[in-house]
Amino acid sequence: MGGLVAVLDVGKTNLKVIAFDDDGRLVSERRQRTATIPPRGQIRYQSLDTEGDWRFFAKALSEIALRHRIETISISAHGAAGALVNDAGFPLPPIDYDDDGLSADAADYEALRPPFSETLSPSLPRGLNLGRQIFHSFRHYPIEAARATAFLAWPQYWAWRLCGVMASEFTSLGAHTDLWNPQAGRLSSLVERQGWLGLFPRLHKAWEVLAPLRPEVAAATGLGKNVEVLCGVHDSNASLVPQLLSQSGDFTVISTGTWVIIFALGSKANLDPQADMLANVNVRGEPVPCARFMGGREFAVLAGDTPPEVEEGDVAAVVASGALALPAFSDQGGPFAGRHGRIDGDLPDRPAARAALATLYCALMTDHLVGRLAAASPLIVDGGFARTPAFAAILAALKPDRTVLIADAAGAAAGAAMLARWGEPHAAPRHAPVRAWLVPGLRAYQERWESML
Repeated sequence: MGGLVAVLDVGKTNLKVIAFDDDGRLVSERRQRTATIPPRGQIRYQSLDTEGDWRFFAKALSEIALRHRIETISISAHGAAGALVNDAGFPLPPIDYDDDGLSADAADYEALRPPFSETLSPSLPRGLNLGRQIFHSFRHYPIEAARATAFLAWPQYWAWRLCGVMASEFTSLGAHTDLWNPQAGRLSSLVERQGWLGLFPRLHKAWEVLAPLRPEVAAATGLGKNVEVLCGVHDSNASLVPQLLSQSGDFTVISTGTWVIIFALGSKANLDPQADMLANVNVRGEPVPCARFMGGREFAVLAGDTPPEVEEGDVAAVVASGALALPAFSDQGGPFAGRHGRIDGDLPDRPAARAALATLYCALMTDHLVGRLAAASPLIVDGGFARTPAFAAILAALKPDRTVLIADAAGAAAGAAMLARWGEPHAAPRHAPVRAWLVPGLRAYQERWESML
């Protein structure tokens, strides 16, 4: 290829633009926190700050283009955002899934949504099911919603902003949206019954080139007018891409960020929608058994905004103290979302005690869900929790019968970049094996934690 692949990585917590070279090496990165807009005027819900996001993306692409030639843009974005659009832009601003107002329609929406056996999508709070967001828009803003000509999931919304082509894509439609039937490979009965079929553009693969940049975007960013824009991918599914291209047989990817999502390829476990077990759809269109919890957000609640690095001794001290963090510290998703989290016992007097407790909690929750999925070895840890040793080292100690590896790629963004070279040979990722921390009393601590769930 010669030029770089720039990835717009649109997370719930952070926005990033990351550029990769032909060998998959990270060349440049820009980031900022994701922002939202409070209710205002006639719009009574919290919405996503798309124009603020756009200014960041344009500035970051311009800065990278000053030093490097960008050839392709790929997009990875979280699975609980989308936009009703028309050629003029937004009839309605995109909904922030954290908005409490969407719960007001819960009973009426529950009566409409398809059964789990069809969509493999559990009923989730607030706006985490994209179908609920569309329903809310048409119920409460019927005039504005009727002006929409399309509904675009979040990766495809940003692709449209870049190149002007509207598209649908199944990793995004199949991410707990209620909009996709993964076993049949088509839109769900909800879409047909509600008369929404005309809102969904033609399906494209995540790696397909939609078009070159819009001329005005190329001019504003200093990018070449021939820069190609890919269709884009659900971010956690992007974490699977390097493994799908290199692994054979069964394996498990633990994608970590705001959410911890366990993708258990080859699992035959029964999925329990009450425990937020579901199927996501990979870039090949195949359903993948999954379980998840809001690990990044729960970690932040327990550890604080600027936690210190956790050492093996910090974890040993918390285990010796007997202090437990019991779920849940977020009311969105996960097997225990209906419970109020609490700390049982007193923490040791160490600077990193709360961060160690938070890490233990996230590792115990992951271990619990790996067990429920009967997830196969190896367990490949990817994303935010892969950047420090503690989480994977504790997980390896909790799962001595599994091989635990640290992904060597830069999370979802690296997988999204690899889509630009889909179909080409790829070297197998060089994952780092994890040394389990030998924490005295950890097994008894785990058994006590499980007994108190």
